[in-house]
Amino acid sequence: MNSEKLFKWCEDHADEQLSLLKELAAIPSPSHHEEKRARFIKEWLEKNGARNVTIDEALNVRLPFGDCTKPAYVYTAHTDVVFPDTAPLPVKEENGRLCAPGVGDDTANVVGLMLIAKYLLGGGFRPVDPVLFVFNSCEEGLGNLKGVRRLFDDRPGLVKEFVSFDGTYTGIVNRAVGSERWRIRAETCGGHSYAAFGNPNAIAWMAKLITKLDAQPVPQAEGRKTTYNFGVISGGTSVNTIAQSAEMLYEYRSDEKAHLAQMRDQMKKAVEECSGDKARFTLEVVGERPCGADVDPAAEERVLSRCEKAIEEVTGVSPKRHASSTDANIPLSLGVPAATFGLYIGEKAHTREESLEISSLQPGLKIGLLLVSSHFAE
Repeated sequence: MNSEKLFKWCEDHADEQLSLLKELAAIPSPSHHEEKRARFIKEWLEKNGARNVTIDEALNVRLPFGDCTKPAYVYTAHTDVVFPDTAPLPVKEENGRLCAPGVGDDTANVVGLMLIAKYLLGGGFRPVDPVLFVFNSCEEGLGNLKGVRRLFDDRPGLVKEFVSFDGTYTGIVNRAVGSERWRIRAETCGGHSYAAFGNPNAIAWMAKLITKLDAQPVPQAEGRKTTYNFGVISGGTSVNTIAQSAEMLYEYRSDEKAHLAQMRDQMKKAVEECSGDKARFTLEVVGERPCGADVDPAAEERVLSRCEKAIEEVTGVSPKRHASSTDANIPLSLGVPAATFGLYIGEKAHTREESLEISSLQPGLKIGLLLVSSHFAE
């Protein structure tokens, strides 16, 4: 397709892009509860000419182009945000920035994919390849990539390439960072803080475990990174009660499968060493993201190069490749070529002070449309 024509269409729809982003960013959408955004997206697509939009049981909104019973090129953007709010989220525009919790991650990318769909729906274009748009659920936190897992469960062997619009266009994710999330619980006999003083305290024993884990060796290898984090700690009954129970959420991450296994072994050994007559520990897996598997290098390079070319043509800058944890973890773990990058520039993602540069929305939309339109003919 003619890039000048594509870019002119983007410029003509700049006001609509910003207005739509403001409207969508205000709609609450915590992981597992994306119903409102899913319904909004489906109705908006139908108003713009889509006739075969569906919402599946995982709350993914799907829009196929061409015969998607065959292996398709899949483009996604996730509809959930990290915040648990069920009331409308605050959105404000100031000093050339749009500010809202989740405005960039991933609402701006969802809006970009929506407008790309509008362009293709309204121009009478013919898909040369089967293409499937998915506005997917549950990418954040303990959503555990539920939406994309469901997509691949429904389409075994039917995804040729996978591109997730997530993050910014300054870099491209080419390697999956896997993770394991655990709920660790400690239980003791507890008792009255004065009368039963000396009885084991579950909070104190959890602290001993945390101290032990915080001193563990972290696997090291050239070009690889492994991390761990104590995310949430809770427990106890009152200030004058020796805690009978305490729990925490603990995670470790790595872009190397063997290092994940090492962290798992170290965690279980630390728990075993802390367990005994005074304290009992239990472990529960609450989230797991796989590392990448063997992907055909030539096929992976093709999708990465296509993404890089689109970014370079619009911005004149070559994006850096890096590892991260995104929806692309699922296809990469299954040997499907995949990449992740975004359609905006912003800062403070995963905070309530998140914002993006309004001027970055237009280049982002042009990048996305340039990339996706390569599968269509006039």
